[in-house]
Formats: sequence, C-alpha cells, structure tokens
Amino acid sequence: MSNLVWQKQGVRTDERIMRFLAGSDVLLDREFFLCDIEASMAHVQGLAHIGVVDADEAAALQSELEVLADAFRAGRFVLDERYEDGHSAIEAHLTERLGDAGRKVHTGRSRNDQVLVASRLWIKQRLTELGRYCMDTASVCLRRAHEQALPLPGYTHLQRAVVSSTSMWFSGFAEGFIDNAWRARQAYDWLDANPLGTAAGYGVNLPLDRAYCTAALGFARMQVSPVYAQLSRGKFELAALEALATALLDVRRLAWDLSLFTTAEFDFVALPDEYTTGSSIMPNKRNPDVIELLRASYAPVAAARVGIEQLLSLPSGYQRDLQFSKGPLIHGFGHGLGALQLLPDLLTRMRWKPERMRAAIEASMYATDAAIEQAVAGVPFREAYQQAAQATAESGQGRTPEASLAERLSPGSSGQPMLETLASRLHEVESIWQAASGGKS
Repeated sequence: MSNLVWQKQGVRTDERIMRFLAGSDVLLDREFFLCDIEASMAHVQGLAHIGVVDADEAAALQSELEVLADAFRAGRFVLDERYEDGHSAIEAHLTERLGDAGRKVHTGRSRNDQVLVASRLWIKQRLTELGRYCMDTASVCLRRAHEQALPLPGYTHLQRAVVSSTSMWFSGFAEGFIDNAWRARQAYDWLDANPLGTAAGYGVNLPLDRAYCTAALGFARMQVSPVYAQLSRGKFELAALEALATALLDVRRLAWDLSLFTTAEFDFVALPDEYTTGSSIMPNKRNPDVIELLRASYAPVAAARVGIEQLLSLPSGYQRDLQFSKGPLIHGFGHGLGALQLLPDLLTRMRWKPERMRAAIEASMYATDAAIEQAVAGVPFREAYQQAAQATAESGQGRTPEASLAERLSPGSSGQPMLETLASRLHEVESIWQAASGGKS
C-alpha cells in the first residue's frame, strides 16, 4: 500500500496495522468510485469559483477526472490494494498526472465529507432502482389482476376460509408494491441533502461555494450543519435499508404463497422452468429454489441494518468505527435489489391451475356469505353467525365461486376491486420518480 495521504514524516507504518485499518475498504470503494469522481468534479469547480484553483487548473483536473472515470469503467484502472481507499486513489492519479494542480484537489475537504457525498449519491441511485423495481412489480400485478379473476381459496391461519380470486391476490401485492415505491421515494427525499463542504465535521476557513456544488450534484438541498453531516452517517444508510426491507417483507410473503402453491399438496401454480432447479440425487425433483431464496432475501437486509445500528453507539464527530458501515450497506442493497429485479418476470410468467384451485373450494367456504345474507334479511348477525356455523355443509348449496366473488361489493373486494384507483396511484408515484430522474443521481 502506498500514497498514504495522511502519512507524517518520520513515522513508521506497520503493514499489519495498515491491513487492519484498511480492511476491505478499497474493494468496497469500487462501488462508490464513480460517485466519488463525480463529487470531485463538482468540488473542483467550487474551488475555481472562489479562486483556489485557476481556470486552466480546473479544466485540467476535470479532464483527468473524466479520464480516470472512463478508465475505471473500461477496466483499465483497477482500484486495488495499492491504495488505502478510493479517495486516495483519486488524489494519487491527479497528482501523478498534474503535479501541484493535483495536490490542490483536497483543499477544503476531508475524506469524511468525501465518503459522505459519494455514499449519498450511491444511495440515491440504489433507491431509484428500488423504486423502479417496485413500480415494475406493481404494474405486472395490476395487469394480471385485470386479465382474469380465477376462483382461488382464501386462507386465514393457513386454513381454508372464504372464496378469493387470483385478481384479488395480484391486486393485494400491487398495492403493496405501490406503497413500497412511495416509501423508497420518501427515503430518497429525506436523504437528498449535500454534505460536501462540511469537511471533517466543523467546516473550513474558506468561503466554499456549497450552493453551487449542491446544484451541480443534483441534490435538493444542502446539509447545513457540519456536525449533523457526521451525525447523519449511518442514520441515512439505515433509512435507505429500511425502505429496501419494507419491499422485501412483501417479497417474503409473496414467496411464501408461491412456495405453498407450487407444492403437490396445493398445486395451484406452475413456475417457469428457469425458476426451478433439479436435485443432485433425486431424478424426479424440480425444486423452487429461486422462490425459497426470494423468501430468504429479507434476512441479509435485516442483518445489514443490525450491523450498522451496532456501530452507532458513538459520540458526535467522526469516529473510525463508521468505516464498517460500508460493507453492510453495499451487501444489503446488492442482495435485496438482486431479488427484486426477478419479480416482474416471475409474476408475468407464472401460471395458475384453475382446476386445482376450484377443486380446493369447499362448501364451508360460503358460510360467511350465508351469515351476512341472513343479517341483511334482518337476523342479528351473531344469531346468523351461529346458524351458518351449524349448517356449514348446507351453506354451499346452489352457490358458485363466481357468484360469491361477484356479490362481494365492499370497496376493494372482488365485486368492486377499484383497480383503476390503484392504477392512478401507480401513475402518480411513477410521475414523481420520473421528475426526480432529471437530477444527476
């Protein structure tokens, strides 16, 4: 490891200690590297605005930062153990190429606000992906809810309860993922604040053009207090992971349903072959491994949240403990978004088995209908309930699943599904996200 930006003359470095200090930081910084370069470009222009670098130096620095970004994208520059972290790699590249101009780039900033702004830009990108996957999933669910309403047993306590439909199943998850897209947007707006220019947490004796950098980087506002900029590290990451976790809770329940519905005992759903795997020993098996891993995908995100929470028992100001927040954040979003991106295609291509679903609807599942009909006729509901409970076998006489579904007229249920209302909500959140995409992040 070379080019330690903080190295003091006459102080020996111990390689074992350096390895411990660096950890996997330089590898994790690959995720943030392009965001770090983007923030460096804005910082250079901000320095030019206050005369710390002249126009020629600013142009040269901008050009070299673009060269470095292109080289990184193309694999010609690799961020590896030669560097302590991504920040020092940027400074080393600029110094090597531009000499004293490169040595000016760190004026007025700290690695503390560098990592804050780079990770903030990165989180905004990931939340945008989260919003897109949630909206895509909601769109597929709404389309399939519109297409057909096949009778499907509705369950409570995993026991057959009332007649439901495939349309109601899809519309439930459609509304859930619309809300998840809103939640991602709310998290995005909450953390859309620029920390660049707060330095190590106490500002600097320079009139930095923070307003310019805020606009150039596409942030909605400036994070004003340098102290709060440091206090927000970890806190903002948790908010982003919470939005991701909210979506994955719905993924878990959806995957649980499909896990049950694809068993031979239920046999309500057929999955595309690509979403199943074979057994290593049993030739007869096709296993729903993708569904099972989708069901488990909340766990890595929950672990990421716990990992960061455990770091935050700290006083104000920067503490090196916070270095360990990068790994959980990256791993949590990597796994969670990887799961969510599979949902739209899976939900588009899964197929219901109408005969199996209809065969699972038994007479007792009309008992609630019978009790409410008696109540409408003037029988007190508790008396009607008792009558229906004592004659569950007779409750289904002359009834069909389709008639039961058509008569369910409470708003949102099968007779009045209000899919247009959900479509309007989806369009609204899509419009808000589309407006946000005009920013650089």
